Amino acid sequence: MGSIRQRQIKLGAILAGVGTDFSQWRDPELPPNASIDIDWYIRNARLAEEAKFDLVFIVDSPFITPDTAPHFLNRLEPLTLLSALAVSTSRIGLVGTLTTTYWEPYNVARLFGSLDHISKGRAGWNVVTTGLEGASRNYGKDKHLDHALRYQRAEEFVDVVKGLWDSYEDDAFPYDKENDVFLDKSKQHALNHKGEFLSVAGPLALSRSPQGYPVIFQAGDSNAGRQLGAQIADGTFAAVEDFESALEYYKDLKARAKALGRDPDAIHVLPGIAPIIAETDEKAREIAIEREGSLDIEKKLVALGRAFNYHDFRQYPLDEPFPDISNLTLNSYKGHAERILRGVASGNLTLRQATERYGGWRLSFVGSPETIANEIERWFVGGAVDGFNIRFTNPRDFRAFREHVIPILQKRGLFRTEYEGTTLRDHLGLPVPENRWTARKREDPSHAAAT
Repeated sequence: MGSIRQRQIKLGAILAGVGTDFSQWRDPELPPNASIDIDWYIRNARLAEEAKFDLVFIVDSPFITPDTAPHFLNRLEPLTLLSALAVSTSRIGLVGTLTTTYWEPYNVARLFGSLDHISKGRAGWNVVTTGLEGASRNYGKDKHLDHALRYQRAEEFVDVVKGLWDSYEDDAFPYDKENDVFLDKSKQHALNHKGEFLSVAGPLALSRSPQGYPVIFQAGDSNAGRQLGAQIADGTFAAVEDFESALEYYKDLKARAKALGRDPDAIHVLPGIAPIIAETDEKAREIAIEREGSLDIEKKLVALGRAFNYHDFRQYPLDEPFPDISNLTLNSYKGHAERILRGVASGNLTLRQATERYGGWRLSFVGSPETIANEIERWFVGGAVDGFNIRFTNPRDFRAFREHVIPILQKRGLFRTEYEGTTLRDHLGLPVPENRWTARKREDPSHAAAT
């Protein structure tokens, strides 16, 4: 009788160039143009692959202000970047963010389908609906689509993209040179979708990719965001503050998936963290305090305001109660904004206190390699995560994680020592979805003639 394989941690590396905070771009080891330097991305993707990470992740958003964090101000477009990484690596998954609010399904299906072919099955799409209202003006719109409608559109959008990925059955191209048959026309299918938000004829001019569909990720944390993730996602990049909030998110998302008839274990929950690692816990805490102190209060106020569509909190007194912003729309990063407002209300926080708490990443993963490994194991074994999406801006933190934390996790049997497959679906233990037209023919042979 075979042994039951131990569940293993999944790891993603967020490659964010000069960083999404306001200080680490000044690190002497970090090129000041890292966010647009393809050699930097290739080098770090290869390092992540050598360490056997499941994936690299490229963040994106289509709106900036002069006060936006350094990486957001000047960065490469995700799909172009990931295509370069696809031919510079061989095993690691390649995941990029792309909005359903300001793109069209045909473009998205073609882009990610192409990336999956180029990478031989390592593509992943992080589905977002765009949290910043200002993005509308970059796409010729007078108004940002309402939050609820954005998620309804996203659900239909993903379904259409999957339909386009199914335009050809897997054996649609016999490539029979002797008999001059390039395509079996009976196995090409137009989608002819007409829905509430989208009208797409198809077919897509691209065969099914090695994974059938690229892996779908999702990053929304509002009620609508969680529901969409439970419905469409193979993985979610959760935004959590601590173990307790991670545990609540994990249980809630898995319960939603189960209620929708899905296997909860088929969705991988990967919260984002930014570990600070040093030889000892004390040294790591000193580094954390130094980094936190290097950010002046104005930059933290800008970071706080991003959740509220870059509302300028610098106009209010710092040591008075948090300002009444009930006139502001939460049609932005709604889940994050609501979480901030709940924390402010429950703690009766001043603006300064709220800024210190929410104006940057929480530093819960700080310590020696052993301490970081212990904390990762605690969250994983405790049922709060399936793994982590880890932001590395400081080169020393990335090096310490690869060289010291991962070996501890491997020794404990919690993380792979070698890739066992070649695709991102292989890494995550996900099946290749069957082509919908093939499935219909199998279930109802008479359907073949109708299509």
